[in-house]
Amino acid sequence: MLLPDNIAPEDSIYYNGAIVLQVVQREHRISLTNLFCEVNKHKTISFSLFLLCLDWLYLIDSVVIQNEEVILCS
Repeated sequence: MLLPDNIAPEDSIYYNGAIVLQVVQREHRISLTNLFCEVNKHKTISFSLFLLCLDWLYLIDSVVIQNEEVILCS
């Protein structure tokens, strides 16, 4: 699912996770809802895909989620 071979790369978690990470890097700390709104200004994605991207970014130690805020890991 990160890099599927049967769908467009723009629909992968890997690609969309990069967009989410770019927004978090710009803000360093942002609320979950504001992050979703900012990401959708760049590319429209579903909330479920957004959450999968956040899960992936958490697993690779790029972000932490605390008190409904997404925080960039140093």
